[in-house]
Amino acid sequence: MPTHHTTAPLAVRERVAFGPDEIAPTIGKILSRLSEADSGQISEALILSTCNRTEIYAAAKDPSLAKQALQTFIADEKGLTEESFVPHTYWLEDLAVVRHAFSVASGLDSMVLGETQIVGQMKKAEKTARDAKGLRLMLNTLFQRTFTVAKEVRTATEIGAHSVSMAAAAVRLANRLFGQLTEQNVLFVGAGEMIELCAAHFAAQDPKSMTVANRSLDRGQALAEQFGGRAMRLADLPARIAEFDIIISCTASALPIIGLGMIERAIKARLHKPIFIVDLAVPRDVEEEVSRLDDVYVYTVDDLGQVVQSGKAERMAAVAESLAIIDHRVDEFSDWMQLRRAVPTMQMLQERALHLGKTDICRAKRSIEAGGNLDEALERLAHDIVRKMLHDNMMLLKNKTLTTSEREHIESCFKRFYLERKH
Repeated sequence: MPTHHTTAPLAVRERVAFGPDEIAPTIGKILSRLSEADSGQISEALILSTCNRTEIYAAAKDPSLAKQALQTFIADEKGLTEESFVPHTYWLEDLAVVRHAFSVASGLDSMVLGETQIVGQMKKAEKTARDAKGLRLMLNTLFQRTFTVAKEVRTATEIGAHSVSMAAAAVRLANRLFGQLTEQNVLFVGAGEMIELCAAHFAAQDPKSMTVANRSLDRGQALAEQFGGRAMRLADLPARIAEFDIIISCTASALPIIGLGMIERAIKARLHKPIFIVDLAVPRDVEEEVSRLDDVYVYTVDDLGQVVQSGKAERMAAVAESLAIIDHRVDEFSDWMQLRRAVPTMQMLQERALHLGKTDICRAKRSIEAGGNLDEALERLAHDIVRKMLHDNMMLLKNKTLTTSEREHIESCFKRFYLERKH
């Protein structure tokens, strides 16, 4: 059950997003609360929650019941009405889920076509789900194959060529406002992967200064040192935010950390010198009202999405190549699923074969122990077992209740697997 940047506005995505510390407990709740028959018997679950999407992958016995159960679960967990978010979601089943996962990991479903960050986010989601006991055979197989397909697509195609990342887009927008950035003081709020990418891009512009504000000062210092910058405590942000011309924020905070009052005071202290803010967080780090202030330029992750569309035309040939690879790998996964569905039948056939031969084997043993001819006893044993094994197939062909198409299908299978095989 996904929501992402093409189906849900930022205002919806931020309300259904799961923070890093929420995901493992939420998987546990899904498995414990939705495992009963009236909830579709969900037995596996994985949550992928990024700035562009929130997706729940689940293995369930009854998909339709699982769909409703998950919608109700999300509404309860997030304190929402189903009407407020369900219209912005979509539901995929069976091979459509496989194709979607392969496409997402390959960068075909991202705001930045061909971006590579998503596969790392999916690997983190897979590890979290594994640690939370959310993965069993189905989702484990799906995601291991997903990572293999993503690697194949990126190796065999140029899907990542001409790509404009979110970080590069942020630099472009800053250049439009300030021109060269050599006189600007840049502040990064947070110290995660996205901030690190942004810091690398802004460092290449040789700004006047670069500072990292983070709850953990040690982690902020470690990132700042990579780019010759300085670190500060996040708690000091209200007192120092007026020092910075450019602010890039991406934290896992459930609530905004840059408020209207904070920026109003900063603008006054700066004598209305403009502030450029990029909010890459979902939920947002910056209060929505801040964007209405004069002399403040706020860009959200969706705003940057419009910038990164450049270069898309050049990548369309690579998209076609990528889709061909994905189609082939989806077919392989379909074969695996069909084989899994046949396992119970194969087990029953094996048990029946053992049962049918058990009496004849005992008879042959008694004959040999009584002094009977060994060759004759083995020949009779083979004859009896073959006769019994073929009996079911013979009776099936003689069944008068079969339709013509059913009989033709059975005969075709027998010819293919029994009569035309070369030994």
